Amino acid sequence: MMITVATIILYLAITKTNIRLPAKDIFKLIGVGLIITVHWYCFYNAINVSNVSVTLVAFATATLFTSILEPLFYKRRIIQYEIVFGMVIIGAIAIIFKVETHYTLGIIYGILAALLSSVFTVFNGLLVQRIESSVISIYELGGGVLGLTVYLFFKGEFTPEFFAVTPFGWMWISILAVLGTTFPFIASVNLMRKISPYTVTLTVNLETIYGIIFAYFIWEKEEAMTPGFYLGTFIILVTVFGNAVLKRYLKKA
Repeated sequence: MMITVATIILYLAITKTNIRLPAKDIFKLIGVGLIITVHWYCFYNAINVSNVSVTLVAFATATLFTSILEPLFYKRRIIQYEIVFGMVIIGAIAIIFKVETHYTLGIIYGILAALLSSVFTVFNGLLVQRIESSVISIYELGGGVLGLTVYLFFKGEFTPEFFAVTPFGWMWISILAVLGTTFPFIASVNLMRKISPYTVTLTVNLETIYGIIFAYFIWEKEEAMTPGFYLGTFIILVTVFGNAVLKRYLKKA
């Protein structure tokens, strides 16, 4: 996160972007940044206690959470078929729970990560209407760094050993920070000027597909799951993309 913040600072300096905001907005952004930090903690911890495939499938529940949260914050009516699709996703998750009981903790962390992702996505959808996406990013991720530092300090983990990462590890962390976080984060926030948080969340579910494929070819046996898992995954993905098709159809009608 520190590397990501440093990259954004460089970007802001090059573009000469004014980052001055009222104190009220700064505190809001820092608060959202803390939510993002807990989201990432849950997401990576889900992978740690289960595997990539389980985490990504559980994370697909973000669509359900966003379908509920977005109408509340945007003050529009709840679309009934979105709730129906959400219930189908819950059913699919239940199937996975039943056949993959040894990954229960990973599924719980993954669902928590999905809920928190929906919360900060909806908040950012509102904030980006009046604040530049790069400015939102620097305050949110900067607040996240501050919050995580305090957390590690009080846990007694903010030590030199914590930063004892191999040069190869630093290389991958830097690549993921710059290419996998900085630019996608700014871009996704900026996109919400034109599309809804629900659509953004729906699109992110593509990660489930290519993530599971990559994970299988990289780790093979560790990522091989039971038929019930793939049945649940198939139901979730069909529901998610069926929702996208239905929305497109109704928009044209």
